[in-house]
Amino acid sequence: MRTIIVGCGRVGAGLASRLIEEGHEVTILDTSTEAFTRLDPAFPGQALRGDGTDESVLRRAGAEGADWFFALTNGDNRNVLAAQLAAETFGIPRVIAKINDPVRARAYAALGIDTINRTDMMIDAIDRYMGRPGRAGATDVNVAPQPHGGAGHAPAPAAPDAVAAADSMGGR
Repeated sequence: MRTIIVGCGRVGAGLASRLIEEGHEVTILDTSTEAFTRLDPAFPGQALRGDGTDESVLRRAGAEGADWFFALTNGDNRNVLAAQLAAETFGIPRVIAKINDPVRARAYAALGIDTINRTDMMIDAIDRYMGRPGRAGATDVNVAPQPHGGAGHAPAPAAPDAVAAADSMGGR
């Protein structure tokens, strides 16, 4: 499986290492060359310095024909833009964006982008640790109502409240 990861922080580097161990062909991008020091010095994948929101950088990274795409930077806007490019421009079938703000994570999922949010995940883990049931139907990934399906497919229709929430977050 060909996998592209945008963001070589602890999560991106750790995921890259795990996927390499499983036999994936991994390309990891980051805007900082220093970030690649988190990778094993013998990392057999490709590490590229570049912006994952730049179409030409993603093309150079081999986005065309990739099977998986993970946008894992610290910036919600950067991650959602990279995820949209991956799904809509390159037709990557499995795309996920790390979104730090739980409200944004749910709003972007309603707009057609699969998201993961560590705040909700940590609260759910604490609930389980305390023996509490947690949120009904909670999952680690906020899955879009309909698969985005890649290039040529319209995103899922957004719920009106999700669009309003996403619009109201513009300056954050």
